[in-house]
Amino acid sequence: MNAFMSLFSDMLEEKTDRIWKALADPTRRAILDDLARDPQTTGHLVQRHPDLCRTAVMKHLELLTSAGLVVIRREGRTRWNYLNPVLIQRVCERWIHNHLCQMTGAMGRLKDHVESHKQRRE
Repeated sequence: MNAFMSLFSDMLEEKTDRIWKALADPTRRAILDDLARDPQTTGHLVQRHPDLCRTAVMKHLELLTSAGLVVIRREGRTRWNYLNPVLIQRVCERWIHNHLCQMTGAMGRLKDHVESHKQRRE
């Protein structure tokens, strides 16, 4: 592998690590769920999470933004936070979809085996 490909691969791994770190926290997942419904200002997110102070919400948003899961748009002093659905889709395709297909295939084979065994016993 050449130096460019190695560097690119390292960058992708680092990005993937940031995504999983961001998704590991239940508060950040709750914020992503809020943003999946509609874009929200930071103030709205603070109101939706009364157990957190504004600084804590901002730290969570900073981590989500650095992972690429949240995109920010500013309107004057107002900061709008948007879910980045493209990155969520890529995570699903890369990790969840492949494992789900394997599990579905295994379940189908098990079903066929059980049904053929049952037919032989009848």
